[in-house]
Amino acid sequence: MKTILLSLAMLLSLSTGSLAQHAGTDQDEKACTPDVQRLCRKWMDQGDFTILACLKENRTRLHPTCRDVLIRHGQ
Repeated sequence: MKTILLSLAMLLSLSTGSLAQHAGTDQDEKACTPDVQRLCRKWMDQGDFTILACLKENRTRLHPTCRDVLIRHGQ
């Protein structure tokens, strides 16, 4: 579980293209953790960008709160 949260935080901070931009907050992590576990479990050991790709591929199946996190981070 802790690996998921760390990966999501890194993923959100790296995916913005600028480290000066807002990194993932605890609230962002909580919004997307259930979707990562539900939709991307088999790719969780493949790295942050694989998880991001999975979330983006499943955008229509994400909970609205997680979808909003991706949008806020330019995804």
